[in-house]
Amino acid sequence: MASKTKGKKPQRSGSSVFANFDQQQIQEFKEAFTIIDQDRDGFISEKDLKDMWASLGVIKDDAFLTSMVKESSGPINFTMFLTFMGEKLQNTDSDDVLQEAFKTLDPDMTGLISTQKLH
Repeated sequence: MASKTKGKKPQRSGSSVFANFDQQQIQEFKEAFTIIDQDRDGFISEKDLKDMWASLGVIKDDAFLTSMVKESSGPINFTMFLTFMGEKLQNTDSDDVLQEAFKTLDPDMTGLISTQKLH
């Protein structure tokens, strides 16, 4: 019987950032990092971000890209990316909490929320 993987919440600690995530989460972040690192040099640069946004059909100006890169305290390699993502996800709810909240709005389990429940 396959066990359901429950995502670990990122937690601040003095130890390795990798200890804050399970292996599946690390793999998913690695895939995202690889997609963003357009030139495959192991670092996310302003050019990588510009190319990534362009691949999504969005044109961002240089000031926006510079501000994104400046959110990091140093060059954005995978470890820095993982640290950054952990900080961004620190105060988010787990998948289980979100699914339970959705069930309260979708008691018939249709996968939809009626507009009446949103008002």
